Amino acid sequence: MKLRTFLYVSALCLSLGSAQAQEQHAHHEQGSASDSRAVLELTPAERALILEEMRMFLAGVQQMTGALGRQDMPAAAESARSMGRKMVHEVPPALRAKLPQDFRQLGFSVHSEFDQIALDADSLKDASHSLNQLSVTLQKCVACHATYQIRISGSDNGH
Repeated sequence: MKLRTFLYVSALCLSLGSAQAQEQHAHHEQGSASDSRAVLELTPAERALILEEMRMFLAGVQQMTGALGRQDMPAAAESARSMGRKMVHEVPPALRAKLPQDFRQLGFSVHSEFDQIALDADSLKDASHSLNQLSVTLQKCVACHATYQIRISGSDNGH
């Protein structure tokens, strides 16, 4: 009887999850036509640079969470440090000047927070604390993605 109940509940959860995913996909399709995020008009090279930085953040967060899961605080600190303020200097001044002040401030605060996460990981050696810090920092990533979209100058394709 317990197995039958478990299977029923599992099937129900899968059905609900599938329905929710379909609803979110439909909402995304409808929302794409009326994207109200602020547009950053960039050249193809500038767009590629920004997207490369985002991929570096994603890879760094993956490395950091893996290290935290293993309680490897030196590796977690190193991953956080790689996403810190030293990355800011890799953005060409001409591109930096094109980006809105709010975008730049948000980005700089994210880099600064990764430096703080690295310092705390080294000194406190508390994976839970580092994960909480990471969660706060990722909220800024989510806010940025909710606020801005990147378009190639002269194009009307939003990304």
